Amino acid sequence: MGSFRITGGGTLSGTIKPQGAKNEALQILCACLLTEETVNITNLPDILDVNNLIDLLDGLGVEVERISRSEVNLTANHVKLDYLKSDEFIRRAASLRGSIMILGPLLARFRKAFLPHPGGDKIGRRRLDTHFIGLQKLGARFNEDSLNKCYEIEAPQGLSGAYMLLDEASVTGTANIIMAATLAKGTTTIFNAACEPYIVQLCEMLVRMGARIEGIGSNLLKINGVENLTGTSHRLLADMIEVGSFIGMAAMTRSALRIQDAGIESLGMIPQVFQKLGIKLQFEGDDIIIPQQESYEVETFMDGGIMTIADAPWPGFTPDLISIVLVVATQAKGTVLIHQKMFESRLFFVDKLIDMGAQIILCDPHRANVIGLNHAHTLKGIRMSSPDIRAGVALLIAALSARGESIIDNIDQIDRGYQFIDKRLQALGAKIERI
Repeated sequence: MGSFRITGGGTLSGTIKPQGAKNEALQILCACLLTEETVNITNLPDILDVNNLIDLLDGLGVEVERISRSEVNLTANHVKLDYLKSDEFIRRAASLRGSIMILGPLLARFRKAFLPHPGGDKIGRRRLDTHFIGLQKLGARFNEDSLNKCYEIEAPQGLSGAYMLLDEASVTGTANIIMAATLAKGTTTIFNAACEPYIVQLCEMLVRMGARIEGIGSNLLKINGVENLTGTSHRLLADMIEVGSFIGMAAMTRSALRIQDAGIESLGMIPQVFQKLGIKLQFEGDDIIIPQQESYEVETFMDGGIMTIADAPWPGFTPDLISIVLVVATQAKGTVLIHQKMFESRLFFVDKLIDMGAQIILCDPHRANVIGLNHAHTLKGIRMSSPDIRAGVALLIAALSARGESIIDNIDQIDRGYQFIDKRLQALGAKIERI
């Protein structure tokens, strides 16, 4: 595994363009299994999770034509279902949480699927109930092999539409159920569906393929099944998590940056949350400009109460940026309570920030009280390890702002979600090297 060596304390400058959205890419790639015709996908991020999923689809018999590192043609006209039980598939799928989203398309088109327990970030318990219950309501039967940690799923009579009220507005769960329902017999109604921009993108792509979906963009979806879907072309949105990361990076390093083609209309309340931390943002077309600020002061609530930033299902603040907001708050002027509601292990990286000199009280697995240093006390460089994608980038941002040298180990986690991050930051003047 590689490491980053970072010499912090300097400022950055220039323009950076966010990659295509990782979380959108994983579900869009799986959707190619719904048709035997070619699906063209552009603005793909060149990252480990995406490339691993493409390799998995290739092993499954999908014809893969890499036009460039950011564009691919996928044609699933000769799917090899026997591959699902091969050692190679089990190894690949077990290391990639996004592999869970092949279930819906495979069940809808081939009436059976097989999947090992998927992997991913170690950020706490991430249950699969929403996926399984939704697919069961459509007629799928699940058999779990606890010894080999895998699931065998079948729908011998095919899938049939149903009404369901999701107990959790899971993005990947909603995506899986939508994809399965497009080819199910009859009508499927999903209430409390996730409505993130990535779900909107998936639905709009499926409609171009011939699916009949009503309520796109809301939490109530109605899907009338069709007999088959056709090929299409699809362009991914800019990655909102990268946009938020770059905003936080500019503030922490007191730098002036332009984020080009940021997809502002799809960012929801992300800009607003960073503005609550006192970070100034300017909007020019689809670009976000972060001017250089020597300090940024946290707002308080109208009654003078301490600012609380919490994650929530869309249109609430995305949990993937909680780690970034937390590290940015360490150098703000003022106090912030960070409340991570969804994952009980996502805040456990704060011990590294405390070692760097940050003033943070970890109240419990879900809440951290951050007392901003207002740059009066600069963080100091240390050696640390990246526990997951988002915490890894949060630590990278801290290292760029710290005095002295920092080493971040286990950067494979960062590479899973951020393409060529070291080279892109070097272009902005960051002193970062891969070792």
